[in-house]
Amino acid sequence: MSLGVKVMDKKGLELIVITGLSGAGRTQAMQSLEDQGFFCVDNLPPTFLVKFAELCAQSQGKVSKAAIVCDLRGGAFFSSLNEALNNLEKEGFRLQILFLDSSDETLIRRYKESRRRHPLSPQGRILDGIQAERQQLEELRIRADNIIDTTDLSSQQLRQQVAELFCQAQGLDQMAISVISFGFKYGIPRDADLIMDVRFLPNPFYVEALRPLTGEHISVQDFVFGNVIAQEFIKKYLDLLEYILPQYIKEGKNHLAIGIGCTGGQHRSVAIAERVGQFLREHHYALNIKHRDAIKNQKCGTAR
Repeated sequence: MSLGVKVMDKKGLELIVITGLSGAGRTQAMQSLEDQGFFCVDNLPPTFLVKFAELCAQSQGKVSKAAIVCDLRGGAFFSSLNEALNNLEKEGFRLQILFLDSSDETLIRRYKESRRRHPLSPQGRILDGIQAERQQLEELRIRADNIIDTTDLSSQQLRQQVAELFCQAQGLDQMAISVISFGFKYGIPRDADLIMDVRFLPNPFYVEALRPLTGEHISVQDFVFGNVIAQEFIKKYLDLLEYILPQYIKEGKNHLAIGIGCTGGQHRSVAIAERVGQFLREHHYALNIKHRDAIKNQKCGTAR
């Protein structure tokens, strides 16, 4: 997603638990953390989590950053993961949970390309396994501190996001924020915490000269914000963000994903996302802006 905040417990250990759907990119996430100096263990049974953390904490500084991949490959052991996480916290360890997600269609494609069988459906349909896995992981997904949707990410892009999330923001005392513009016709971003629908604003698509452009162009922004309704809206929305963001920080949230959507994600949502991004930079938040659907809309040329 975006820049994150380093979480170090009283025992001097920065601990990350990586989990999520099979095929969503857990291995790439772990490799990214390895590149940043994390001591990583793949497929550790949850019952060993507390012992592993204790060994790291007792390493006299040799292991100060550790990441563990826990997933359904652990079979019957995996059902005890939530209990193991609770035990870690009871023992005084602080941890962050990174959950990797992706769309059903993308996961199916990845499985077919790799010719691998899904662990929950070795003899059946891949989709059946994916749906069963989603159900089993739902509680853990809700508990996660950070969720990355890898549907539209290459392996390199995922590795970069993980590095930005956990490794490049040490010392930040503010929450990191991702702003994602999108088109409702392509679906809501799965990892968004807040959604704002701006389809009520006048649409630049119906101005021929603006149709091929995106909301990053000044002429499109001038059109969007030249409207009184847009001016009033952005003032009220930024006032809302200014009020609620410190409240999230007080509650310990270290990353927030804001989705801003219009019909196709090319004009209005992009322009609003850029203005929100400008506001957040001025307030010194760690920021990442992504215009998810702007390019695909330029290619297809459909209504925004």
